[in-house]
Amino acid sequence: MLRKRERSFFLLILPAVLIYMIFYLYPVISTFVHSFTDWSLLQKNIHFIGLDNYKALFHDDVVLTGIKNSILYAIIMTIVQNALAVPLAVALDRNLRTKNWLRMIFFAPAVLSPLVVGFLWSYIMSSLDYGPLNQILTHLGLGSVNWLGSAKLALYSVILTQVWQWTGWAMVIYLANLQGISKELFEAAHMDGANGWKTFWKITLPLLVPSITINTVLSMIGGLKVFDIIFSMTNGGPGHATESIVTVLLQRAFTDSQLGYASALGVLFSSFVMIVTVLQLRLMKRWEVS
Repeated sequence: MLRKRERSFFLLILPAVLIYMIFYLYPVISTFVHSFTDWSLLQKNIHFIGLDNYKALFHDDVVLTGIKNSILYAIIMTIVQNALAVPLAVALDRNLRTKNWLRMIFFAPAVLSPLVVGFLWSYIMSSLDYGPLNQILTHLGLGSVNWLGSAKLALYSVILTQVWQWTGWAMVIYLANLQGISKELFEAAHMDGANGWKTFWKITLPLLVPSITINTVLSMIGGLKVFDIIFSMTNGGPGHATESIVTVLLQRAFTDSQLGYASALGVLFSSFVMIVTVLQLRLMKRWEVS
């Protein structure tokens, strides 16, 4: 029997446990179970069909395009965002008079909703006469570019907007890490004759590995589950050129009413993200140890 104090503790955590079970555990189990069925809003009865949904996923060109785009988006975002954020953080960690203003300017886009950013950049990149970016290019004699209407450029145009939005956010994490590094290490390196480049590679970068791990893992996960910016800018077009896993999943579930099929895609997607995250964490941990 539980003692009175133990019962009090149990009652305190019970609401949190119930919320976890109702809003997380039950949907996860339900999605997994329904991924083996032909569940659809267009029929009353649900039938068990085994692995048919999973087999069909690998023969669905739109799904494969969404997977390819999501992986490409996540890799480019992770590399470019962090490659820009690290030197930016190092530069703004110096004693500059305007460093606080510059930090605020670079971080400001991260405060905005991706939907707002999407609509804003859709206007900026518009191929019509009022598109500011094309107007600038035209005045420079370079000609206009169909940023969001070209199947070859659309995905990279979307990635550009997200690099603009989230680089400052990653920069803040690196700044927090930099401010925790003892200045005596840099002074000792300077006394030993190390230049700025060598100091960066031998001291700064190795000590930034914990924040690099955080930023790269979050960037990769966020890139794989990208949806809102694509929805607001291209809605998966042109011609499925910017489809992501999540946009395809929602289309199959709510537009095509293939809920069982969408559940299978959701299970496959969640498993893939979990595997990528675990592998990435192990790789970064090895770097930290070395």
